[in-house]
Amino acid sequence: MKIVVLAGGLSMERNVSLASGTRVCRALRARGHQAVLVDMFLGLEDCDGPLAALFDAPDGRCSDFRVAAEEPDLDAVRAQRRDRSASLFGPGVLEICALADVVFIALHGTCGEDGRVQAAFDLLGIPYTGSGYLGSALAMDKDLTKRLVAGRVTTAKWRALSYTEEEIETIVRETALPCVVKPAANGSSIGVSIVHDAAALRVALRECLGLGGKVVLEEYIRGREIQAAVLADRSLPSIEIIPKTGFYDYENKYQVGAAEEICPSPIPEEWERRVREATMTVYRALGLSVYARADFIVTDDGTPYFLEINTLPGMTPTSLVPQEAAAVGISYGELCETIVEESLKARKKQ
Repeated sequence: MKIVVLAGGLSMERNVSLASGTRVCRALRARGHQAVLVDMFLGLEDCDGPLAALFDAPDGRCSDFRVAAEEPDLDAVRAQRRDRSASLFGPGVLEICALADVVFIALHGTCGEDGRVQAAFDLLGIPYTGSGYLGSALAMDKDLTKRLVAGRVTTAKWRALSYTEEEIETIVRETALPCVVKPAANGSSIGVSIVHDAAALRVALRECLGLGGKVVLEEYIRGREIQAAVLADRSLPSIEIIPKTGFYDYENKYQVGAAEEICPSPIPEEWERRVREATMTVYRALGLSVYARADFIVTDDGTPYFLEINTLPGMTPTSLVPQEAAAVGISYGELCETIVEESLKARKKQ
């Protein structure tokens, strides 16, 4: 098949996306597909000749890419694009996507994971991987997700709010500590803070103002961090995350050796059953399809507290879904191909 692997984009998870996309593209090419990596935001300004020829480009236009410990400078990314269009689709992107049999969406964050790209592709008749636009949009908003699944699964107490700098002191006075501060619509733990005192809460709230200004303040639950994936409507073995320092933040997620990841999780069988059942409950409640990954804190009594679900989980060398798939004998290449095949089935059902 001719496959565009769409990555990059213009979100704080841009670098993670490029790492995922590079690995996916090479895996699909190794399995005989004409896969090409395309940066959604920068597009194909540097390409001469017919776009169809890019499917035969050496190494699928991939380059060696590793996720840096720091988040990307999006202003610098914007400056790289010669055309000054307001479109998040760079030059030639929609055109080459229309030539493909399917687009493998390797985007992460607010540029690609929030349903807008999926909706555009639906309108244009372009097949793509993963969940549809509505499930993607719901899952991206941590507050909406919790509202939809509360009562079906256990979740920590939370409240969501939009605020200004002038309102921070009031929020600090009204918030029980410790708590977790999260931007309502970001991934990769960008902007997430576990705070134990008022001073730390002020810092966290000011940081989140630059990430959209809508936050979820969540009760801090002490326990083990367990994550579980779904692939082709069946749950995979869960994985336990043990960061060597701090919590499972952006740096610990993407720097090799920063966290210990154990799959299958070394938890009692009954705990595993609860985690996997809760994962499927959330997956179905949001109307997701093909694959996803849910995050939990499991307390000492085996109760899984649902945190969030990711509709385009990472596919980098340190990512979790490939590890969970490997635990049931699915290689990385097979995983990528399964995502493509299941996605084409899902698009036909829309």
